[in-house]
Amino acid sequence: MTHNIDIGFMPLVDASVIIAAHELGFAREEGLALNLIRESSWANIRDRMVVGHFQAAQMLAPLPIAGLLGLSSMRMDVAVPMALGLGGNAVTVSRDLASLLLQKHPDWRGLDARQAGVGLKNVLPDFQQQRGRKLTCGVVHPHSAHNYELRYWLAASGIRPDVDVEIAIVPPPLMPDAMASGAVDLFCVGEPWNSVAVNQGLGRLLTTKSSIWRSSPEKVLTVSMPFLKAHPDAAQKLVRAVYRAACWCARKENWEDLAKLLSQANYIGAAPEEILPSFTGRFADLSGRATLVEDFFLPADRLATFPWQSHALWFYSQMVRWGQIDFDPAHAQRAASAYRADIYRAALMPLGIDLPPTDMKVEGALEVSQPIGSTGGTLRLGPDGFFDLLKFDPSQVEAYVSAQRHFA
Repeated sequence: MTHNIDIGFMPLVDASVIIAAHELGFAREEGLALNLIRESSWANIRDRMVVGHFQAAQMLAPLPIAGLLGLSSMRMDVAVPMALGLGGNAVTVSRDLASLLLQKHPDWRGLDARQAGVGLKNVLPDFQQQRGRKLTCGVVHPHSAHNYELRYWLAASGIRPDVDVEIAIVPPPLMPDAMASGAVDLFCVGEPWNSVAVNQGLGRLLTTKSSIWRSSPEKVLTVSMPFLKAHPDAAQKLVRAVYRAACWCARKENWEDLAKLLSQANYIGAAPEEILPSFTGRFADLSGRATLVEDFFLPADRLATFPWQSHALWFYSQMVRWGQIDFDPAHAQRAASAYRADIYRAALMPLGIDLPPTDMKVEGALEVSQPIGSTGGTLRLGPDGFFDLLKFDPSQVEAYVSAQRHFA
């Protein structure tokens, strides 16, 4: 019996694992027929999940947490059985802002987050004096990794979000147009929209998500609870299909074919050469020099599809830090419960996949890749450090937030 599943997605490179699951037959081999529905904004995906149009969706990693905590306009009854990769975002600045940065720092090299933060702080007074306004930063949603990581990076660099800069919400495909019109001067968005802006001569890359927080979560596969309760086997089959697709997407020999597939108008609609850098990690830095980012986007490596509850709790810590919700141990527990490693394990056990025995880990603790205890003893994690070298212990959320208050 074939099970039909409607899945919402955004035109982003990290939708590749869902698209590959459908196009390459991994879903069909599991007895699933996926109907992939392209959307134009994360708000649309959230709302269509709530009203039952989608049984599953690609979703911003913090958005299901916000939905379960009642922070969205409509409460979401969802679960996150797997992640859709690590990394995949970058920070792009306008041509004018890039020129200002290079005037102050003519020896600029690479995409390092610390260098980028120092440089941006140095030019903010000049920018505001020249423009007569604050610098405007674009992010894709208030409950997005983009928003929280951008704020984290700015604050740790001595720039106060909402005080020294403005933060605006712009859907991912509209980011290049927003920069072209002058509506934003800097944006944080998933690929290929950074590469599109660069190729159109609108801006330059400043830094990457993987430099702000290495091996960091970005998008997740989200399923509705009514669907999960009614069809638990189908949900596990979906996880298996997407996992197998992620492994295929991670193989270098498949990248050119994958970029061509994603370039189709019904998926991303950007040129293959604007999509391929996500997999190769080859980008141009602020000065136009070629730079290799080895872990820009990881579809499968470093347990990239595992739904770590420590990731969920880090996002919750940022919701508290930036005033979206007050800290409460019950809220923290509910935030962690959104990420369902139990479903992930049950789905992949038949494949003989090596799985971690725990649902949480200290984030930012690994400076280099290290083996971890697992069912088969073959897993490796890291590096996973934050650019400011701080660590996040998921058992100490309140203390972690309190320690960051003075940076807010």
